[in-house]
Amino acid sequence: MNRNRRTLMKSIFLIVIGLSFMSHASQATVVSEHVDNPQVVGKKMFSYLFWDVYEASLLAPDGKYDSSKPFALMLDYQRGLDGKKIAERSITEMEKQGVTDKSKLDEWLAIMTDIFPDVSEGDVITGIATKENKSLFYLNGTLIGTVDDKTFTDRFFAIWLSEKTSEPALRRALLGN
Repeated sequence: MNRNRRTLMKSIFLIVIGLSFMSHASQATVVSEHVDNPQVVGKKMFSYLFWDVYEASLLAPDGKYDSSKPFALMLDYQRGLDGKKIAERSITEMEKQGVTDKSKLDEWLAIMTDIFPDVSEGDVITGIATKENKSLFYLNGTLIGTVDDKTFTDRFFAIWLSEKTSEPALRRALLGN
């Protein structure tokens, strides 16, 4: 009985590891469809108080970030979060950076609330800034939304990559500094 239990636990472990690998592999495939030779520029764990929230990774052509070229930001969640809260926090961060157009912020909040699902530990949301200045969002390799608005794309990714970010250490790590 004990041996059967160990065998079962080992099988479950291998399945979980396999699913995790497949999720990351599908994320890499999605990124390579939009970013030439995507390489990690930098990565860092984002923590709030004493909780790890997500590991952020910035991918760009040949590992060299240039905001005028396509790039991807992958957020590998370490805990469950409500999708609406993710959208609301994104708006708060945009406001901190100086976005003041209330009607535009309301519009973007509605868009992000529709796109961002509730996430669980191990889920990966990948945001891609395309050469057409669109934002594409994927959950574990599956497209969950597109925003065809250059200003949104600039402001959304500025949450992590702008000099005005509320998390300068995260920005430095993502940019490889």
